[in-house]
Amino acid sequence: MVKVLAINAGSSTLKWKLFEMPQETEIASGMVDRLGLPGSKFIVKFNGQKTKEDIDIPNQDVAVNLLLQRLSESGIIDDINEIKGVGHRVVAGGEFFKQSAEVTPENLEKILELADYAPLHNPNEAKGIEAFQKALPDAKEVAVFDTSFHTSMPNVNYLYSLPLDYYKEYGARKYGAHGTSHRYVSQRAAEILGVPLESQKMITMHLGSGASITAIKDGKSFDTSMGFTPLAGLTMSTRSGDIDASLVAYLMEKLNIQDINDMINILNQKSGLLGISGLSPDMRDLLKTREDRPESQLAIDIYVNRLIKYIGSYVAEMNGVDTLVFTAGTGEGSIPIRKMVVERLGFIGAKLDEEANNVEAEERIISTPDSKVKVLIVPTNEELMIVRDTVQLTGLV
Repeated sequence: MVKVLAINAGSSTLKWKLFEMPQETEIASGMVDRLGLPGSKFIVKFNGQKTKEDIDIPNQDVAVNLLLQRLSESGIIDDINEIKGVGHRVVAGGEFFKQSAEVTPENLEKILELADYAPLHNPNEAKGIEAFQKALPDAKEVAVFDTSFHTSMPNVNYLYSLPLDYYKEYGARKYGAHGTSHRYVSQRAAEILGVPLESQKMITMHLGSGASITAIKDGKSFDTSMGFTPLAGLTMSTRSGDIDASLVAYLMEKLNIQDINDMINILNQKSGLLGISGLSPDMRDLLKTREDRPESQLAIDIYVNRLIKYIGSYVAEMNGVDTLVFTAGTGEGSIPIRKMVVERLGFIGAKLDEEANNVEAEERIISTPDSKVKVLIVPTNEELMIVRDTVQLTGLV
């Protein structure tokens, strides 16, 4: 039995879960919020109890040392050296990392080189890795990449219709994201159904604040909605999803925006459900207000419309579909959204069991026995996927 940490380090957060392996038992979890900002918080969940501490946490090194100190002080571990492995979520692996990788000096340098593909993520994730290397020098460190699952896509699906030299020289292509989540829920869905994943034509829908949809064929990512960055694809909480590139230049002129980064910020932070509704990026708020606010209903309708468009295109690409999977915040938690989506899919033989669907975040099949397409809710568990990869790559168990 060994203890392994799963780490997700963002620009202002550090989320963690501690597992005992190989039992895959989650021992404790928590996060550092507002890392490097005023009003930092340190949160721990253990034995059904949640503690929140207001404390100044200026950087990753302080966050990591505080985490290890609190794990010891609270009796969650007796000695920090019990932690034999640390798995790190890293957003961009480019084409270099086609699977998870043990951290070496060369691999850490490559993660930093790939920062152009995820400037808000890769540098902070590299800092998190370095902080754990200092604090736990004997622990095995593994990087698990959001993009690696999607490196199996055929070139007709990952290449843009640009001069090919832009791809060859600058890596301009679709990389996708949420790969660890799509990988976990597709494997788990196949387990629930008792079928080999390789036998399934599956569409997985990660519908959180960021949202993406992936076509999985022969057990591999075949196509996915996010693009060079996570801005592309579906309508999301605050991201626009797909738009005409010429519209960017047009709006910059009309809005007198000089810096392209200001326009990208609008597309990332002020668009999507928030931009359309003028109220909230949270689907729950829109569902509550849709009867009184036409803008809320419009945002919901556009959200579902984009989902249906992608599902339809992936059914055509794969020449059919066997299984649909809902996951992440809205996918797991929104009964009405799942109902709206599945009811639009009668043309592929999908039938919703409304009683089975009337749950939140519970793993189950929600299609009727006579549905031609199996529909499931599978709560995502990226952290478990991260520690599994950490154990497998390092031989800890």
